[in-house]
This record gives sequence, C-alpha cells and structure tokens, in this order.
Amino acid sequence: MLKKTPPSPLVVLMLVIVVAAIATWLMPAGQYDSLSFENNSFVVTESGKQTHLPFAQKTLDSLHMLIRAEKFKNGDIRKPVSIPGTYHRLPQNRQGPVAILEAPLKGLYDAVEIVFFILFIGGFLNVFNSSGTLEKSLFALSHNMRGKEKWLIIILTFLFSFAGASYGMAEEALVFYPVMTPLFLAAGYDLIVPVAVIFAGTNLGVLSSFSNPFSTIIASQVAGVNWTDGLTGRILMFIVSTFVTIAYILNYAKKIKANPELSLVYRTDGNVKSPYGTLENDSNTKQTLGTKTRLLLFMFLGTFLMMIFGVVYLGWWLLEMSALFLVSSIITALILRMKEKIFINKFIQGAESLLGVSLIVGTARGVTIILNNGYISDTILYYSANLVSHLSPALFIIIMLILYIIFTIFISSSSGMAVVTMPIMGSLALAAGVPGREIVNAYLYGMGIMGFITPTGLILPSLALANVSYKAWIKFIYPLMIILFVLCSLFLIIGIKL
Repeated sequence: MLKKTPPSPLVVLMLVIVVAAIATWLMPAGQYDSLSFENNSFVVTESGKQTHLPFAQKTLDSLHMLIRAEKFKNGDIRKPVSIPGTYHRLPQNRQGPVAILEAPLKGLYDAVEIVFFILFIGGFLNVFNSSGTLEKSLFALSHNMRGKEKWLIIILTFLFSFAGASYGMAEEALVFYPVMTPLFLAAGYDLIVPVAVIFAGTNLGVLSSFSNPFSTIIASQVAGVNWTDGLTGRILMFIVSTFVTIAYILNYAKKIKANPELSLVYRTDGNVKSPYGTLENDSNTKQTLGTKTRLLLFMFLGTFLMMIFGVVYLGWWLLEMSALFLVSSIITALILRMKEKIFINKFIQGAESLLGVSLIVGTARGVTIILNNGYISDTILYYSANLVSHLSPALFIIIMLILYIIFTIFISSSSGMAVVTMPIMGSLALAAGVPGREIVNAYLYGMGIMGFITPTGLILPSLALANVSYKAWIKFIYPLMIILFVLCSLFLIIGIKL
C-alpha cells in the first residue's frame, strides 16, 4: 500500500496564507497607534497620519508607556511600538485572491536579507564540499566517536540551546544541516535526529533565553522592567528545559539505533534519503587529514566562529554574515587553486540547491503581510488583552502563556512580537498584580513552545534542508511540547508567588 505523500512546505504555507486572508473577511479591522523615534523626536502614527512629539520621558509617561526614553535613542528599540489604550476600528481591508498571490512575493521582498544569506550559504558549502574536506573530517569524527555517539547529541544540543538562549542564534543554524545530517546518519540515527539537535536546540534557546538581545532584552525594555530581573529563574529554566530536551532526543535516538524501522521518518514517509548522501567509509579505518585538509578545516571552523563573534560583539547581522560566506568561498577557491569559471559554477550550483529553502522563508513572511495589510493583527491582540484583563494572577499568567502560543502562529519574529504586544500586556500585568518579569517569561515560553511547529518560523526551511516531512516532525515533537508546556506553567505560577 502506497503511503500518502504529505504536502510540500510551500503548499502548507500557501494554505496558511489563504486562511489568514479569509480571517480578514471575518474579523473586524483595527489598529493601535504606534510610537517611533525619528530625528531626535517621537513620532506617533495614527491611521497613517503622523504627529511629532518632544523627545522626553514625560512624553512616554503621558502615553502610559513603561519604557525609558534613552532606549529609543541608543537604538535598543528600532521598530514602531504599540501605544496602550489607543486601539481603534478601521474600515475593512479584506484580502482577496490578488493579495493572496502577491503575499509570497511581498514576503520575499521583506525577507530579502535572509534569502541572500541562505543562497550565499549554499554557494559557500558547495565550493567547500568540492575539496572533500568535510567528508574526510566527518569520517575522522565518526571513527573517533564510535561507541560514544550519544555524546554528539548531548554536547551539540546543549551548544545550540546555549547559542539560542545567550545571543539568539536562529537563521545562522541553517548552515549546519549539510554538515550534521551525514554525521548523525553514520552514527545510526535517522533524519529527524539532526533536526532535533539543531532546530530544537536553537528554538529551545528562545524558550529559555536569559540574555538574547532580540527577545529577552528588548521585551523587558518595552515592558518597562530591567532584563536582569528574573535572570536567575531563566538560567534555571535553561538548565532544566535543556536537560529535558536532551533526554527526550536521546530516548528517541536509542530506539532508532536499536530498531531503524521505528523511525518516524520511515513510518511516515517511507525510505527517505538524505539530501547530502551518507558516510560509507569503513569506520574501522582511521582517516588521516593532510596539511591542506587541515588548513581548509581550520578556515571552515573559523568562518563560523567569526560569524558568532561578529553577531555578538560587532553588531553583525545578515548582510555582514552573507559577505563573510562570500569571502570564505573565495579563500577556499584560492587554497584549492580553483579556476575562476569553475568557482563561479560551483558557487551558483550551491545557491541553486537552497533556492527552495529561500522561497519557503519568503512565503512564510507573506502570512504576516496578509494579517497586517488586513488590519487584524492588532485586533487579535486587542480582544486577547480584554480576555485576560480581569483574571486572577495565576489564571492571568497561564492564559497569557496560551495567548503567546497562539500569537506565534502569526508573528514568528521575537523582536516583532515584543514591540507589538509588550506595551499592552505589560500594562495589563501591572493592573493584575503580576510581576513584569513573568509577562516577559510568558512571552518567551509561548514563543518557544509554538516555535517548534509554527509554519511561519524556521521549521519548514529546516525540515526541507534535512528532507523530513512536517507530518513526521509533528509526530516527533508534540510530546516534548506538552512536557515543556507543563514545565513552563509551573515556572510561571511559582514566579508570580515569589
């Protein structure tokens, strides 16, 4: 009996765009006024009309915003921030068939920096892989880790979780799939394991973020609390949630290694192959690395270390990281003494191999564009805020967790979620007697839990890179999501009692 082929990620996203467009016909349109900083003054935008206000703390106080004025001036807050109590209805702007068709294209325009970053990663990897260095290095690592494969899962999951929790690793992790997938397959695991280690690890970093500037710090600033308030609890959550996730992945990996037919990939999609091949070298034969191979490997590892250093200490983002991979591609070609035409062809072929992933990222952005153009993003927030405004503190914080889980379906950007929701939810928390740090935690936990599966995030590009279906991933991850939901709820309830 033939297994039914699950829909491709692009089809799933187009269906989500259609649902979002239908919602613009069913829900009332509305919008909060927004505040931004331009030319040393505050600018309030109301229904497209702009009003300039003095740049002063009393301006923010008069708008009942709990943010310090200097946070705008020093660049900590760069996006327009919603103003509490300013929601107003707007004429319906229903999104029809033309808007649905345009949404993926507008999403590509909006995500153009991520698209180029992915394409340049593909170009770099293809140029580098032509040297055979990666294959030889993986052979050597596979030989050295024989009998200790579980430590690959433990160490790498911890590192990816730490990178996500500390400085916000997300899109950067996409570069590791071509490297890690063959390695885990050689260790006797299936295609889900590298996705679990890389994607679940970095996404877990959102949930347990203790110093991520794109989530914890900006959300705390917008909510009017110091980001170090609650730091001890977040570090404890990082330790506990990472331990739970590693144990969950190890349990699955152990079963797969003992019986490959228990693989959720095999049971859901059949005998799916890795897009990067497998390591078929005899693991009993020790692989020696020559001088040129060691030099290329050093350059390869140095590229990623430089990327991390640039993001953390130099303020780099996608443009600078893309340039780094381009430079590394050229250096690799020079070491290999590769002819110019061959280098260009290799680079273009590598970019082509990740074109599908780039289209997925752009299409995912199209969902948010439909919601924003239909003026229902703020409507969802407004009615959600009314829902929790008169609840007890314990019930309030659990409902907030659930609401942030729902919000993440529509807004997958952690910084975008913070500036849109935190001014409103921070004010509600103050009225409900809930510490501001716990509102920030509810936001982190909700985004972290739903981030495992939200189609508008990075899960679909990640699955496409590893050739894993969305259906197989859901079967794997939903028990862990339930465990983490219970864990987060306990932490939130304890947090409001302290």
